[in-house]
Amino acid sequence: MTTPTPSGPLSGPYVYPERPYTQYPPLGYGGDRPPAPPVRQKSNSNAGKIAAVLVGAGFIALIAGTIGGGVGYVVARETLPISTVAAGAAAVADGSPSSVPGSIADIAARVQPAVVQLNVTTGDGGGTGSGFVISADGYIVTNNHVAGAAGNGGTIEVAFSDGSKATGKLIGANAGYDLAVVKVDKANLPTVPLGSSAGLKVGDAVIAVGSPLGLACTVTSGIVSSLNRPVTTAGETGTDETAFIDAIQTDAAINPGNSGGPLLNGDGEVIGVNSAIASLGASAGGQAGSIGLGFAIPIDSAGRVVNEIIKTGSSSTPIIGVSLDNTYTGDGAKVGELTAGGGAEKAGIQTGDVIVAIDGKPVADSTELVVTVRAKAPGDTITVTVQRDGQKVDIPVTLGSTTS
Repeated sequence: MTTPTPSGPLSGPYVYPERPYTQYPPLGYGGDRPPAPPVRQKSNSNAGKIAAVLVGAGFIALIAGTIGGGVGYVVARETLPISTVAAGAAAVADGSPSSVPGSIADIAARVQPAVVQLNVTTGDGGGTGSGFVISADGYIVTNNHVAGAAGNGGTIEVAFSDGSKATGKLIGANAGYDLAVVKVDKANLPTVPLGSSAGLKVGDAVIAVGSPLGLACTVTSGIVSSLNRPVTTAGETGTDETAFIDAIQTDAAINPGNSGGPLLNGDGEVIGVNSAIASLGASAGGQAGSIGLGFAIPIDSAGRVVNEIIKTGSSSTPIIGVSLDNTYTGDGAKVGELTAGGGAEKAGIQTGDVIVAIDGKPVADSTELVVTVRAKAPGDTITVTVQRDGQKVDIPVTLGSTTS
């Protein structure tokens, strides 16, 4: 496999909030032509907008952690250079050392100065989310559903843990990955150290930092509950692109407002961008909260997208070059059409082939296929296993791209 080497603050080999399910289109999302997102409804509460999403082959309500009105709707492989954070142990009120080095308290004290609250306002309302600083000159990573709407004439206020505030500018966003980059005009900012999601194991300790329900500098902890969890979250309107995420699942408490904040490993390094939570649904007139099922975008996938946005203001999404048959109900994903000149057509994939694995990893359905492909990068060569005439055939395919 060949992987382009990105450059920028996140460069280097690196190794995704809520209402009861009401309606969702059938499975069968095409790698290049996903179906229209589900119908979204507004909550009667001022706490935010809510969205239903689909996880894998089963239905589950997810929320991306924001609160507020129009903007803050509620929905839920490279070595990275380690950025520096404020050095030295923090002190508690009486002046004594805060904690044992490496403890949750120590990590929280070191990282919090680089975690920010984003207050986004548009003509339709406003919302609150989280983000984290990745470069001393002011680049901030967050979710598209937190800051993306500011690209249509909105404003972004960035609030820091020391009480200071700055105006943020949206540099770019990719709705398909639910990622966005915001820039503030400040220098010498503390930054969050960046890690890799490649070596994560189920059971590893993790820490989430952000502004759930607008409560800045909130820290929660838990473990990695699962890896490579196929998660989709719909956009803010029925025409927005659906995000497909090969997510890190965690039981660390994540609530509306946590979206865009960092998920950290036991060394205090960012290994994911908090994006969504599963919920049993809201009670009448209110929002449901965390039930210990949170989802984060792996930093290894986020890094490429973020670096491209910083460099060019846009980013690319890998594609095979097919549309999938959404009437197919068997295992795998059935090819409905081929994109002329696309990677699949050039490689010899045929209409009617059923894609059952990517690089040896089984593909259960269309959603899992899209999620698996989007975890790659344009230009990667993958091995697509198809079922054809009762035989399994392995076909190398070089991924193309679209730009967001």
